[in-house]
Amino acid sequence: MNTFELTESQLADYHRDGYVIVPRMLGQKAVELLRNVARADHQMQQEVSSRADGEGGSVKIAVRNDLTDHEIYSAIVRAQSLVGAMQSLLDDEVYHYHHKLILKEPREGGAWAWHQDYGYWYNYCCPFPLLASCMIAVDRATRENGCLQVIRGSHQMGRVDHGQVGDQTGADPKRVEVALERLPLDYCELEPGDAILFHCNLMHRSDQNQSEHPRWAFICCYNAARNDPFETVRHPRYTPLDTWPDSRVVEVGAAQWAGMQQAQA
Repeated sequence: MNTFELTESQLADYHRDGYVIVPRMLGQKAVELLRNVARADHQMQQEVSSRADGEGGSVKIAVRNDLTDHEIYSAIVRAQSLVGAMQSLLDDEVYHYHHKLILKEPREGGAWAWHQDYGYWYNYCCPFPLLASCMIAVDRATRENGCLQVIRGSHQMGRVDHGQVGDQTGADPKRVEVALERLPLDYCELEPGDAILFHCNLMHRSDQNQSEHPRWAFICCYNAARNDPFETVRHPRYTPLDTWPDSRVVEVGAAQWAGMQQAQA
């Protein structure tokens, strides 16, 4: 992982817009290792579930609540630069809420309905919207393969009501309509290794992948320590997060990838 620190300008962008993009957060070696490991990870493939998008497609997703000492996913979650950025955004110590892989395959990857993450994390007993996510592009993300779309500044609307959309949880369509009438719509096209850090009340969605190219993404979700859920529901309650040097991402990823190759030999 490339070492970085959010500037005052980037922090201001986040608080005004609800998100900020960090180009090349993962260097070429790190993102190649993440891509290779994820696509060869048979255990992760067994954990994948599909969620119908209400548009005739479905999204593949694998969610994990636990961290390990030997996986690149956990090394990214623990990386000092990323954890430091999240602490700056949430103005508090943060802990690992969960992480996940989104697998949008060519010509079949489904859409995500308009939603706020806090639209349903609220129901997981987090009392305040003091959560944020980091989405890292594993593959190039474009309009054609279903890149993330955000309604800039929509986090300032606060949490809106959510309901069922296919197998997903979607925001109240009327509120989405109002947001789109009054706020800009941004398509977040990313190169592999680029990251977007976004507020849990930012309205976002993505289209189906109609291209010939995959669009996989890795998402790390963090909660502020002072926002500890008042009940244990789906994702973890507060535990201190052990941070690692940014260089551990490549070290751990290389060891994991070498072990996978050896096992296949």
